[in-house]
Amino acid sequence: MEKQSFKNHIRYYTPHHFVYYPVILTFLAFSVYFIFKAEDKLIWTFISAIFIVLFCLAFMLRQHYALTLQNRMVRLELRYRYFSLTGKRLEDFENQLKEDQLFALRFAPDEELIELIERTLLENLSGTEIKKAIIHWKGDYERV
Repeated sequence: MEKQSFKNHIRYYTPHHFVYYPVILTFLAFSVYFIFKAEDKLIWTFISAIFIVLFCLAFMLRQHYALTLQNRMVRLELRYRYFSLTGKRLEDFENQLKEDQLFALRFAPDEELIELIERTLLENLSGTEIKKAIIHWKGDYERV
């Protein structure tokens, strides 16, 4: 497995991203084409609407369930790591950090985590700035 970094940390699910979506988009393109070329425009408009709904539902459901659970787990992991490194609770000031900041901090190794948290609180670093500031990237190879 390739070592994870800022440049390659995005993950794709091949059947979903490179099979299902292209097939649905192809069918959608053909149905829109037939709206303009076929005599029965109403039925092709209805078929196009169905493909649009299938596309949107697949995207929303897949992402929503997986990311909701993953977000909870990342928060718990950060709380545990912070407590094990400092003996203090992250929950005491966790509400001062935005979600993108918290989720970016998960890529920081233990040696850099405390300093990055402090820096984020002082400088209000964005999630992307936090990721770019990480020197020794801690890969998250089990992400959804």
